[in-house]
Amino acid sequence: MTATRRLAAILAADVAGYSRLMGADEGGTLQALKAIRAELIDPTIAAHNGRLVKTTGDGLLVEFGSVVDALRCATEVQTGMAQRNAGAPADERIDFRIGINMGDIVVEDGDIFGDGVNVAARLETLADPGGICVSGRVQEDAVGKLDLAFEDLGEQALKNISRPVRAYRVATGAVSATAHEAPALTLPDKPSIAVLPFANMSGDPEQEYFVDGMVEEITTAISRLPWLFVIARNSSFPYKGKAVDVKQVARELGVRYVLEGSVRKAANRVRITRQLIDTTTGAHIWADRFDGALDDIFALQDEVASHVVGAIEPKLRQSEIERATRKPIENLGAYDLFLRALAQAHQYTAPAIREGISLLQRALAIDPSYTPAAALIGWGRLAQRVQGWGRVSDAEVTEAVGLAKRAIEAADEDPDTLWLAAFTISTFAGEHVIASIAIDRALAINPNSAGAWMARGWVACYQNQPVSSITAFEHAMRLSPRDPRGYHITAGRALAHLVAGQYSEAIQWADRSLSQLPRYGPAIRTKVVACAHMGLIAEAQKGLARMIELQPELTIAAFRSYAITNFPPELLAVYIEGLRKAGMREG
Repeated sequence: MTATRRLAAILAADVAGYSRLMGADEGGTLQALKAIRAELIDPTIAAHNGRLVKTTGDGLLVEFGSVVDALRCATEVQTGMAQRNAGAPADERIDFRIGINMGDIVVEDGDIFGDGVNVAARLETLADPGGICVSGRVQEDAVGKLDLAFEDLGEQALKNISRPVRAYRVATGAVSATAHEAPALTLPDKPSIAVLPFANMSGDPEQEYFVDGMVEEITTAISRLPWLFVIARNSSFPYKGKAVDVKQVARELGVRYVLEGSVRKAANRVRITRQLIDTTTGAHIWADRFDGALDDIFALQDEVASHVVGAIEPKLRQSEIERATRKPIENLGAYDLFLRALAQAHQYTAPAIREGISLLQRALAIDPSYTPAAALIGWGRLAQRVQGWGRVSDAEVTEAVGLAKRAIEAADEDPDTLWLAAFTISTFAGEHVIASIAIDRALAINPNSAGAWMARGWVACYQNQPVSSITAFEHAMRLSPRDPRGYHITAGRALAHLVAGQYSEAIQWADRSLSQLPRYGPAIRTKVVACAHMGLIAEAQKGLARMIELQPELTIAAFRSYAITNFPPELLAVYIEGLRKAGMREG
């Protein structure tokens, strides 16, 4: 059948807390939904000239020829549901969320697709239980035609929608039986998270103290991330033992992210599951499970808290980066520009790093005191140097070092800024002692910062301390085993083994780094040197050819000119000898 296009009003709806309802009473929930469809929803859709396109277990998609019909249908459904829920026990009430959009759709074999459908589905996730959320176009078409009030929610960045969409909450007069009475709290300027009480699945009330203590440890550990707004445990604890709707929790606590989980004990073993949810979309952005022994409860609580923070920090950063990327460029402040620059840094290409530095400079023009941007510029300049992406001038090095020192002075409570700035002054200026002090400050604030442990590993290499360096890199990898900077950690460990004279291990770790980022210059150079010292000249020459391909102007003299700043004499001598054996020209 040929696909056709047309303009339509699309209504998307789903059941709030569907999984909870099904878990509590699957048969009863399905029977209740069947009755609701037959007695309320289907007749109301038909009465307003709608076409039920499809159902999806807990949701449905409906097409209307006009916004007025779609809104009348939605308000009647929600009013009817409020009446049906009146007097029902709280844990048995069924509420729908509804989103409506007017837009272009593609019709094929009776189904509908396209941006108009996708926006409606995303708007539905913004609606309260028992509520309706509509796009700006729907609001414009409905004003003056229906006796409804609209609350402007502003521009919303919707998942997988390239442009921001203005959204409105509809005041229908129907009150959801599960809706909270208090207005939604305004989200703070920085990312916000609540750690909900974990469910004790052990059937053992005596384990409650362990579960509660672990949640407290996790909350305390996450609170050490200064770029996050963390809800105090006392505010989250009232949700203990309740079947909660994370979107309702988000509105009541004023947070974007929620961490929830459960604990199950068997004999002397315990299994802990955790999931991190973006409440604006309902998406699970991280989930895992942890198995451990209850030999030392307090040590286990510390280990779980450390693992959670190390794992969710990069996930939260990535989620915030994606959110900032969806914003129009003209609406970006210093924080959003920093996040976009961070995204460019993760790409680690010459154009991306160049664009990232430009974004950071714009951020500092808006807010000269914004230390994260000041610190990240140095990281970008270092990337340009080690990869040979154009010549980094003395003026640019001086600027990067100056910004890093300024950031260290001002960033008393920001561990990420401290370790980034420390890495810059250690590598560009050879000020390893000052850098080490700043990294120690970062780890005192957040002992679970994988980035700070990574920086400690590199600086220890530069101080000819391979054992301390390897220990630091091991800690970084344990905290963040899927870190987007993983190639930098493993390349650092390769260098640490080179410092220790362990050439075979250096090659192995360099290969691990290159398996993640084959064009990473420091890993290529370390492998060349290690191979040369082991007499693997053919392999060293192969690596050298790759080095020269990436950095045609690189010579022994050029390498010495900047490595002498941060390499200890012993390491520099090993490096130079290895490069000579591999056949690098003197310059």
